[in-house]
Amino acid sequence: MAVDLSISPETIRLVIDKARTVSAEMTDTFEDGGEHDTEFDPDTLERSHAHDGLEEEEEANLTEEELKELIDDLNVDEAADLVAITWLGRGDFEAAEFDQARREAQDRAEGPTAAYLMAMPLLAEHLEAGLDALEL
Repeated sequence: MAVDLSISPETIRLVIDKARTVSAEMTDTFEDGGEHDTEFDPDTLERSHAHDGLEEEEEANLTEEELKELIDDLNVDEAADLVAITWLGRGDFEAAEFDQARREAQDRAEGPTAAYLMAMPLLAEHLEAGLDALEL
C-alpha cells in the first residue's frame, strides 16, 4: 500500500530501536526489583557491588531522554503520522484507513506526543506492526 508519509521510515525505525531499548531496560529494572546488593569488606574498606545499577540507570535515563527528544523534535505532521502508525500496529485502524487515522491523530493531539507514546509498553511492537501493515 503506497502511503505518503511526512516522517521517514528510517526515523520510525530509530524510534522503534530507542523504544525497544527503553522497554528492555525498564523490564530489567522491574525484574531486578530496583535493588542492588552491596557488600562491605572491612579489610579493604571498600564496597563491592553484587550488581551496581547506577551506570545502567544513567544509560536508561539517557536512552529515555533520547527517545523523548526524538519524538519532541518531530513536526506536527510527522508526529501525527507516528501516532497513526502506532494505532495501525495496535489494531485500531486498518492500513486502508491510514488517512483517517492521521486526521484523528491531528484532531486528538492535546499534550506532548512523546508522553502519549512513551506511556505505551508495546510502542516498538506497535510501530513495527504499523510499518508492516503499510508494507514499509
